[in-house]
Amino acid sequence: MHIPDGYLSPQTYVPLYVAAVAAVAVSVRKVKKQLSARLIPFLGMSAAFSFLIMMFNIPVPGGTTGHAVGAALIALLFGPWMAGISVTVALIIQAFIFGDGGITALGANCINMAFIMPLAAYYIFKLVRGGSENPRRIYLAAFLAGYISLCLAAMATATEIGIQPLIARTNEGLPLFSPYSLKVAIPAMAIEHFTIFGIVEGLITALLFRYFFRNNRDLIVTLSSGDEET
Repeated sequence: MHIPDGYLSPQTYVPLYVAAVAAVAVSVRKVKKQLSARLIPFLGMSAAFSFLIMMFNIPVPGGTTGHAVGAALIALLFGPWMAGISVTVALIIQAFIFGDGGITALGANCINMAFIMPLAAYYIFKLVRGGSENPRRIYLAAFLAGYISLCLAAMATATEIGIQPLIARTNEGLPLFSPYSLKVAIPAMAIEHFTIFGIVEGLITALLFRYFFRNNRDLIVTLSSGDEET
């Protein structure tokens, strides 16, 4: 799902950089209000977890790459804003040190994986769970949060790639950046993420959430009665 350099036009990546910087600023402000000394180690562990899980990726013809992200689990455990910071840190390290994802596309990658995905996962979990304390319903909510949020992030990525031939062309009509249209990029990303990586993300989210639910429930922000992550 990492977009490399050369795929996005300045008309796309500049606004997304601005949006990503603003989202990080909001995340830092919100996390400062809830972050305790007890949670600081988990912030670093969350970034490391996301970094590790994103390293297992498969190229997507007509798209970028397919992989799980881990953002949904972090959002359900510690809130979407802490997930935003953790995944952003992982994406920065990957882009600058490992060349996984472009420098120009970093803002887009952050928006897709560090903000769209955690926020979607958080609210999907809330919606599906409702006020239920039934463990099966809670685990189902966690699975759907992981699955749907990853698919939404993949579709955002595909859309950003797919609009490039429409907004950045030569006088002869040839694409200056990504040559893949929406008709190519969306199916290419959808097939792998809806059928493989979304399921992987959902299972990882549900299984690890189940572990925390059974062994350290008081850490889970989304189950707290004082949850104000909006």
